[in-house]
Amino acid sequence: ERERREREKAEKLAGKGQDNFGDAKMVQSHEITDRVWTPIKNLVPSLAGQNVLVRGHLQTVRVVGKGAFCLVRSALYSVQGVCFQSADVSQAMVNYIGGLPTESVIDMKGTVTVPDQPVESATQKMVEIQITDFHAVSKTKASLPFQMEDACRPESGKETDVGAYNEDDEVAAGEEEDGIIRVGQKMRLDYRWLDLRTPANQAIFRIESMVGCLFRECLVKKGFVEIHTPKLISGASEGGSEVFTLDYFGQPACLSMSPQLHKQMCAACSGFERVFETGPVFRAENSNTRRHLCEFTGMDLEMVINEHYDEVLDVFSDLFIYIFDGINERCKSELERVREQHPFEDLTYLRPTLKLTYAEGCAMLREAGVDQDDYEDLSTENEKKLGELVKQKYGTDFFFMDKYPLEVRPFYTMPDPENPKLSNSYDFFIRGQEILSGAQRIHEPDLIEERAKAWGISLEDIESYINSFRYGAAPHGGGGIGLERVVMLFLGLPNIRKAAWFPRDPKRLTP
Repeated sequence: ERERREREKAEKLAGKGQDNFGDAKMVQSHEITDRVWTPIKNLVPSLAGQNVLVRGHLQTVRVVGKGAFCLVRSALYSVQGVCFQSADVSQAMVNYIGGLPTESVIDMKGTVTVPDQPVESATQKMVEIQITDFHAVSKTKASLPFQMEDACRPESGKETDVGAYNEDDEVAAGEEEDGIIRVGQKMRLDYRWLDLRTPANQAIFRIESMVGCLFRECLVKKGFVEIHTPKLISGASEGGSEVFTLDYFGQPACLSMSPQLHKQMCAACSGFERVFETGPVFRAENSNTRRHLCEFTGMDLEMVINEHYDEVLDVFSDLFIYIFDGINERCKSELERVREQHPFEDLTYLRPTLKLTYAEGCAMLREAGVDQDDYEDLSTENEKKLGELVKQKYGTDFFFMDKYPLEVRPFYTMPDPENPKLSNSYDFFIRGQEILSGAQRIHEPDLIEERAKAWGISLEDIESYINSFRYGAAPHGGGGIGLERVVMLFLGLPNIRKAAWFPRDPKRLTP
C-alpha cells in the first residue's frame, strides 16, 4: 500500500495522466468549442474570483522553488500568471511552464486575483492570474536573436534626427554605457516581425492606422471621393530621373513617384472635383538619411477651387487639426506605450494653422544669423532651425508657408500672378520638417507645355496628361502627405524607419 501511494505521488509530481498542461494539438480548424478567450486588456480587478482563458506570447518566465511566474503579452497589454505546486498543480506543470522558450504562443487559464502590490512589469498591474491550465499553442523553434525585454527598454539617449544614416555603423545588440543591453536598429529591422511585437511598436503602428482612418473620415465628410490610380506609368510623374525603371512588355516604364497627374485628371478634368488617395509612392533617391525612404505611403488629395488656392489650404488646416485631435482623443493608451520607450513632448498646434510666406520664413532665418536667400530652396538644417524659431515666436510645432520660388517646384505648379519668380505653392511642417508639399496646379494646356519644356520633360511622355486639359479643366490644387513622416514627427521619433512597417531605403530590400 505504501509503495502504491508513493508511486501515485511520483506520477502526480511527474504530471502523468494530467491534461491541464502540455503542448496543445495543432490548430487546424477541425472543431469549434465553447471555450471563450478574454482579451488581456480587459483584465481588471472587478473580475476577481472569475476564471478566464487568455492567449498571448510568453514574454518572460522564471521558476522560484515550487512555483513559476510568467508574463504573457498580447498586442499592447500584458498580465502576470502565477502557479505553485498544490493539489491541482503538479511540480511537473511548474517545470513545464518554466521550460517553455520565451515568445512561444500559449493559452493560460486560471482565476483572476488582486495582488497585494501592483505588478510593475505588466500593463495590467492590479490583477494577476492564478494558473490552473497552461498549454503551448506554438513553441518558439529557434534561438531568439534578441530578448524581448531588451527590445522594450527605453532609449538611453535621443538619436539625432538629421544628417546621414548608416545602419551598418550601429551595434546589433549589446551593453551600453549605462550597463543595460539594448537592441540596435539594424538588428530590429533584420528581424522586423519580432521587433513589431514590442508594445511601443504595436502602439506606433496602431496610431499610424488611425491617421489613415482619420484622413479618410475627414475628407469623406467634406465631400471627397477616394480614387485608386496606377503605379505603373510611362514617364516620371513629376519630371527628373529619380524613378525606378522597368520593362513593360517591351516598352520603357517606371514606378509612380506620385499619383499627381491622375488625381488632377480625376478632380479637374473628370468632374469628381474633390478626390483623395492613399497608396505607395516610389522614389529612386540614393538618400541615406533618417527621414527618407525609397518607398513610402502617400496620402494625396486634389480639389477644384473657385477663386484662390487658400480654399485648399483651409481644407488642409482642418484636416490636420482633425487628425491631431483624433490621435489625442482615440489613442491615449497607444501614446503612453510609445512614451514609455520613446519619450516625447506633445505636439503643439494652433487653430487655425499658422500661415507664413516663404519670404517671411527666410527673413526669420536671416534675423537669427542664418544665410538664406528668398529665392533659394531651404536646406534640411535651415528647415529645422526655422521650426525652432517659429516655436519660440508663435508657440506652435505645426505651420505652413506659401509662395515658394517657382524654380524649386514641379513643372505643373501655377506661377504667382504678380511675381514670375514665385509660385502658388506651399509646404506644411511639423517640428521643423516638411510633411506636405502642394500647390495650385496649371489647368491651361499651353502653359503646361511651356513649363514642361522648361523642365526638359518629353511632351510625348505626358501627352495623355496634357490632352486631358484640352476639353475644359477646372482650376484646382492639392498636395501630397507622407504618412510615415507625419507619424514620426507627431511622436518625436528620430528615424523614419521606426514609423515604416518594413522600410525600403537604398540599402534595405528585406524582409
